[in-house]
Amino acid sequence: MTTPTYTRADFQTDQEVRWCPGCGDYTILAAVQGFMAGMGVPREKIVFVSGIGCSSRFPYYMNTYGMHSIHGRAPAIASGIAATRPDLSVWVVTGDGDALSIGGNHLIHALRRNFNLKILLFNNQIYGLTKGQYSPTSEVGKQTKSTPMGSVDYPFNPISLALGAEASFVARTIDMDRTHTTEILKAAHEHQGTAFIEIYQNCNVFNDKAFVALTGKDERAINRIDLVHGKPITFGPAGERGVIFDDGRAQIVETAAVDSSRILVHDQHRGDPTIAFALSRLSHGPYGPTPLGIFRSVRRPTYETVMSQQLADAQGRRGPGDLAQLISSAGTWQVN
Repeated sequence: MTTPTYTRADFQTDQEVRWCPGCGDYTILAAVQGFMAGMGVPREKIVFVSGIGCSSRFPYYMNTYGMHSIHGRAPAIASGIAATRPDLSVWVVTGDGDALSIGGNHLIHALRRNFNLKILLFNNQIYGLTKGQYSPTSEVGKQTKSTPMGSVDYPFNPISLALGAEASFVARTIDMDRTHTTEILKAAHEHQGTAFIEIYQNCNVFNDKAFVALTGKDERAINRIDLVHGKPITFGPAGERGVIFDDGRAQIVETAAVDSSRILVHDQHRGDPTIAFALSRLSHGPYGPTPLGIFRSVRRPTYETVMSQQLADAQGRRGPGDLAQLISSAGTWQVN
C-alpha cells in the first residue's frame, strides 16, 4: 500500500483550537502535526487517546482516529487498543495532573508492560483546566488557590518515575524547542514498546515562566544539558561544565577541573538504568542545570507480541478453546 503524501494541514481538523492565547500546547500541537505529516503512516492507522485536562483536548485537533477518555485512564484504554490492534500507531496525550495523580497506577503499569504506545506527558506543574491548583509536579512551597500558604507535598520527578517503572524509552523535551521535540517524537515512533516523553509546557495564565531557566535567552545557555547518544555530557556557552558519575551519582563539575576521560559519555542504550536514573536526579525540576533528550532507549519484547505468541502456542497445543469444559474443570463445586 502506498502511503499518501501529507502536509501539516492534513492533520488539522475543523475544530476551533481552544487553549488560552500563548499556551505552550499550541507549539506542541504544531510540532506533532508537522511530525505526523512525515511519519509515513496513513491517518486512518493513527489513534490519539487522552484523559482529562487542557492537554486532553488534543484528539479533537488531530485529523486521525481518537478518543477523549476519562480522568487518568488514557494509558489503560490505549493499552487495550495496542493489544488488539498492533497495526495501529497509538498515542496517549496526558498532563501532570491526569497522569500522575488519579492516573498514576495506570501510567506505571503501562510503562512496565511495554505495550507499543507513545505517551506524551505535558508537564506545566499546575492544574490549568480547573484554574490553578497545585499539581503532583508543583514545587514545595508553591502558593496556589488550593495551597495559599504553600504546598507541603514533595513533587514527583516524572523521568525518575518512568525509569523506576522499567520504561524502555524515556525522554524529555520542551514546548519552545520545536526542532528538539520533533527529534524526540521521531525516536519514540521508531521505538518498539512504550515510549514516555515528558514535555515541559508553559501555562502562561497560572504558572507563567516556570521553565524560564531553560527558555530564557540568557538562562538556557547555562542551564540546558543536552543528552546526545555517544557524546560527552557537557554544557554551558563554551562547554565549561560537564557531568561525571562518581560515588553512585551524577555530579556537575567544571570541565577544566577534571580529566576529560572522567566526563560521562551518554549511552541511552545501556541496559542497566542506574546512570539514566542518576541523570534524572541532576535536577528535581527546571530550576537550574536540567537534562533534555533521551535518557533511555532499550529493546524489550512488547506485551502484545508475547501475548500473541502465547495465544498461538495455546491454539497449537490444544486446538480451539472449549468454554464449557473450562467452566467444569477442576476447582468447581455444587451448592445444594
